[in-house]
Amino acid sequence: MNVTLEQAQRILQAAQKKAAAIDTKMNICVVDSGSNLVAFARMDGAWIGSVDIAHKKARTAAWFTMDTKVMGPLVQPGASLYNIEHSNGGLITFPGGVVLKQGDEVIGAVGVSGSTVEDDHAVAEAGAAAMG
Repeated sequence: MNVTLEQAQRILQAAQKKAAAIDTKMNICVVDSGSNLVAFARMDGAWIGSVDIAHKKARTAAWFTMDTKVMGPLVQPGASLYNIEHSNGGLITFPGGVVLKQGDEVIGAVGVSGSTVEDDHAVAEAGAAAMG
């Protein structure tokens, strides 16, 4: 099972609402469980350089079935996943990628970029919570 377009649109709307509430402009990407693009939004004025980052955060979360926030400590020098971000055509291992689940099954992920990693993660979580 994968995230549907209808669910992805709800995620985008909720994420945009959260971004506006915290006065930031975001790129928001929703992918299915295989990391294929389902939906994307670039808010007016959001950094173009963050388009790729949002997509990579979503792909990373989907491929490794964990929020990118969890990966941070695992990729530090001497840790078990050090340098993994150089694999798979480039991964992002800091906050802003959140796994989407239906029950225990991963059905996709949302990736957000455009502000601090704390804001990115908060916006991604708000989107994921609205999936329905």
